[in-house]
Amino acid sequence: LGLYLGFFFVMNLVLWHEGSSGAVPFSTLVALLGLWFGVSVPLTFVGAYMGFRKRALEHPVRTNQIPRQIPDQSIYTQPIPGIIMGGVLPFGCIFIQLFFILSSIWSSQMYYMFGFLFLVFLILVITCSETTVLLCYFHLCAEDYHWWWRSFLTSGFTAAYLFFYCCHYFLTKLSIKDGASMFLYFGYTCIMVFLFFLLTGTIGFMACFFFIRKIYSVVKVD
Repeated sequence: LGLYLGFFFVMNLVLWHEGSSGAVPFSTLVALLGLWFGVSVPLTFVGAYMGFRKRALEHPVRTNQIPRQIPDQSIYTQPIPGIIMGGVLPFGCIFIQLFFILSSIWSSQMYYMFGFLFLVFLILVITCSETTVLLCYFHLCAEDYHWWWRSFLTSGFTAAYLFFYCCHYFLTKLSIKDGASMFLYFGYTCIMVFLFFLLTGTIGFMACFFFIRKIYSVVKVD
C-alpha cells in the first residue's frame, strides 16, 4: 500500500506540473496520509499480531521431511508453459468487457452494463479456479508437489495479458503524444494490472489450497 501511495503522489505531481484539473488537492493528500498512518498502519500490526497468535492450519496428511526428487516433466507440466497457458482462458472471459471499461476511462464514454460486468466477474472467478485446479492436478499426477506459488502465478498471469491488451488499446485507440499523458496512462495501468494480478492469483491459490486439502483428506496416504 505504501508503494502505491508513493506512486500515486508521483503521478499527482505530474498532474500538478501540467496544471490539470484532475490533480488531487493538497488537503486531500494530507487526509490520505492521515488515513494511512492512523488506520492502515495500526491495522497492519493488529492483523500481524492476531495472525501470529492464531493456531497454524493442520494438514490432513503427514509431510515427509526429506524432499522427494521430482521426475522429468512434460512440456505442459513445466512451470513456465503451464503459467502461460493458465492465463489464456480467464483473460478470454473479460477482454470484451475490458474494451468498454477502458473506453469509459480514457475515451469519456458512458459505461452502464454493471449487471453484466458482475456476471463476467463471476465467470472470471470460476474460470480462474477451474483452470488452476486442473493444471495443479496435472502437476500432482506428474509427481510435482511445488504447487504453492505456481498456483498463484498460473491464474495471476492473466494480468500479463491484461497489460498487453492495455498496450494494444493505447497504440490503436488513443492518440496520446505528450510524455506526461503517456506516463499517467501506463502508471494507472500498472496499478490496475498489479491489483488484478493479486486478485486472480489469490483466487487460483485458494481454489488449489482447498482442492488439495479436500482430496488428501479423503484419500488414504501412508
